[in-house]
Amino acid sequence: MAQSEPNIILHAADVQKQFGGLRALSDVDLQVEEGKTHAIIGPNGAGKSTLLNVIIGRLPPTSGAVIFDGTVLTGKQPHEINQLGISRVFQTPEIFPDLTVLQNVMAPAFARRDGAFKINMLRSVDSETEIRDEALSLLEDIGMTGRLEDNAASLSRGDKRRLELAMCLIQRPRLLLLDEPTAGMSRHDTNTTIDLLKKIKSRGMTKVIIEHDMHVVFSLADKISVLAQGRIIASGLPQEIKEDPRVQEAYLGGSVE
Repeated sequence: MAQSEPNIILHAADVQKQFGGLRALSDVDLQVEEGKTHAIIGPNGAGKSTLLNVIIGRLPPTSGAVIFDGTVLTGKQPHEINQLGISRVFQTPEIFPDLTVLQNVMAPAFARRDGAFKINMLRSVDSETEIRDEALSLLEDIGMTGRLEDNAASLSRGDKRRLELAMCLIQRPRLLLLDEPTAGMSRHDTNTTIDLLKKIKSRGMTKVIIEHDMHVVFSLADKISVLAQGRIIASGLPQEIKEDPRVQEAYLGGSVE
């Protein structure tokens, strides 16, 4: 019996991004299969974060297009793209510093339900038992039930990153984009995050991960694409990427193990 074609949920088609005379992305063609974890690796300055910013509408491509499950994202605003089912964890955590940990996780759920978020919604958190229970479950998953009433501003960088991950997950995205999700974490917290991301994968959520920690990449990725100087120079299964001489060269001759 012939294998069915994989469902490509995200396609960055011949994307270019230019800043003045600098070309940050050149003819990038990236295809992400639904339900898979696709890692993007490469040296600093390769264009990885620029590519994610183009996908979520923070930057318009100079040419090319981004298609999500048949819908062209190019030209849409970031909040419109988010409401289509795409969430992103940023390199620098984007949280509400003056709200509690629990309120931070509940806030995006209000936006998901109502199409917008207003700060006065949090005055009635006690009556929002369904959203509260979902937030508590996610905070238990990331090991932060002991910090529920702490102001988010008081958290360490690693805890802020885990909090932002919970804020994304409560939106129930179909596609989760993670820009160095374990940066600033201890090895223990990194492994806890890996376990959580594996649990998410078992639920069928598609993920695109930018990561420098190869332990994280090879623990999670089904497929890896390598960006160097704004171009994808290799794409394939983790073992193929590990053995690719072009990848070794992009990392200045160093090992990617």
